[in-house]
Amino acid sequence: MSLKNAKVLTISQSIHPFTDGSEMAKAARQLPQGILERGNEIRVFMPKFGNINERRHQLHEVIRLSGMNLIINDTDHALLIKVASVPSARMQVYFIDNEEYFKRKATTVSATEEFFPDNDERALFFCRGVLETVRKLGWRPDIIHCHGWMTAFIPLYVKHFFNDDPHFEDAKLVFSVYDEKPEALDKDMAKKLAMEGFSKDLLKGLTKPTTDDLYKFAMHLSDGVVKGSPKLSRTMENAIKASEKPVLAYAGEEERVNAHADFYHGVLEEALV
Repeated sequence: MSLKNAKVLTISQSIHPFTDGSEMAKAARQLPQGILERGNEIRVFMPKFGNINERRHQLHEVIRLSGMNLIINDTDHALLIKVASVPSARMQVYFIDNEEYFKRKATTVSATEEFFPDNDERALFFCRGVLETVRKLGWRPDIIHCHGWMTAFIPLYVKHFFNDDPHFEDAKLVFSVYDEKPEALDKDMAKKLAMEGFSKDLLKGLTKPTTDDLYKFAMHLSDGVVKGSPKLSRTMENAIKASEKPVLAYAGEEERVNAHADFYHGVLEEALV
């Protein structure tokens, strides 16, 4: 049975051609187009990193969606939404932007390969920004597919913050895990989440958080897990096993769209049982 007339929201920290040609960037570029071509609806979101060339990719601000303020770590931050079309596909990508978090000319590390100390807040702002924008669009996804640790707060927000919101109450969460070097995050991250009203019980695994811990945290709250890289670290392989969620094995470029369409369909069917 193939996936048809489903609404699939793709949220990725990296999408080709706007960022590098990593496995994640390619998958997050190929999948939405393939899912769209099979008769489904899509929306696609990524952060507007400062090294994305706005002129070359013809990004422009979506005034009707911009202008909200999100409070992160007790401070107000203005949310800007930009959009660009992917040449050669009937696909638009929405970008979450903010002067403080996304102006620097880099993605998640500095020119000297230092992991930015505020990456946790950037991830929080990005995830909240995506969900607030989807609500503003009045769109109700059936599947929310997250790619990368920077999207790891999406399952938390959907299950424990927007759980009564009609836009998300029936959405199923799929999380793709990639082979990335674990990085240490701000030790106060759980405190910042507690300020948002999340209970301490929920945040147990995040006392000395790394990006690997975020992956595990997101998997635990998701409805299905995808192995996004051909090889994952033993830590991640063990975490996927321990999650006891339905798992989609790594699928290369040729079989990727079919494999994911079947997996989405299975996750939705599972929900109906």
